[in-house]
Amino acid sequence: MISQTLIKQREKRKTNPALVEIIEFARKKELLELAKRLSGPTRKQTKINVGEIDRLKEKNILVIGKVLGEGEIEHKINISALSFSKQAKEKLKKAGCEIRTIKEEIEKNHKLEGVKII
Repeated sequence: MISQTLIKQREKRKTNPALVEIIEFARKKELLELAKRLSGPTRKQTKINVGEIDRLKEKNILVIGKVLGEGEIEHKINISALSFSKQAKEKLKKAGCEIRTIKEEIEKNHKLEGVKII
């Protein structure tokens, strides 16, 4: 477990204002594990392809990182991520998936119940 103080210190090193806002929001909602992963090094953030997401067979997915456009998706999902590539957005919209930011997902589902975090 990580303390809120340590997350706050890590947050100060981030230069992306949108990321800082999400970390702060997650910390205030007591989602410390999510805030810890978001405030960690960028090189440890996940980069996952649409094809890999399709193989997961989950309905609600939260990606701490970027969704890339390699592969195809065949079923509808609700997906949240820090960012999406253009190709990934197009493929997800074409498949009828619901695309959200991490902050929107936290606002909708405060405890992230039923959400697989990648």
